[in-house]
Amino acid sequence: MNYKIFSFDILQSTQTFAHELIADGNATDKTIVVADAQSAGRGRYRRTWVSEPGNLYVSFIYKASKKRDPRLSYCVAIAVAEALGHFGIPAQIKWPNDVLVYDKKISGSLIEYSKNFVIIGIGINIKHAPTGLDYETAKTDDFTPGIERDELLDVLTDRLDFWRMRLSDNDFASVRIRWMELAAAIGTEIKYQGKMATLIEINADGALVLRRDGKYILVVGDEISI
Repeated sequence: MNYKIFSFDILQSTQTFAHELIADGNATDKTIVVADAQSAGRGRYRRTWVSEPGNLYVSFIYKASKKRDPRLSYCVAIAVAEALGHFGIPAQIKWPNDVLVYDKKISGSLIEYSKNFVIIGIGINIKHAPTGLDYETAKTDDFTPGIERDELLDVLTDRLDFWRMRLSDNDFASVRIRWMELAAAIGTEIKYQGKMATLIEINADGALVLRRDGKYILVVGDEISI
């Protein structure tokens, strides 16, 4: 894989450790930080949780241009969905990058930037699925028992390399097509800013396209309820 790998039994957060590597000047392109467990895992909107042993908790560090590319989130979601599909798990994507199986969340990701690097944090439930949340969750053992963490990581890394390359080759068209194939709720009613709208597609710039009262709405970066 040509990756440098840092592997730990437990970390506060793989994402936090990745930030520390960059801050200390020890980060290189194509670095993986993986842990068996996290004591303070981080998600979008500064959400935190305890991550039990047995799942995949990983952060990828890549060199990045100064310009942030929000379309990267689509590549990440596709990579996760295809990695799960490799093991026979029928994953779908909830915009922009949560991954569901039969409408239950099995994976989430967090993309952050530091200096001239991008950090892609991904969590995939393998042995444990969080409980007590306001949405249903799932784990790979529910569908394909016995998947090993490192085996899943290898496939995920391969798919992430593939789709990042499409983006770097200015081929977002293929990313968009694949994301649409895997997307949940296309053509159905969703809630956006408290009102219902129809989810149509993502456009060539990566914005989500909704339709409400005969008008089209472009959404970038907001959360929606499906």
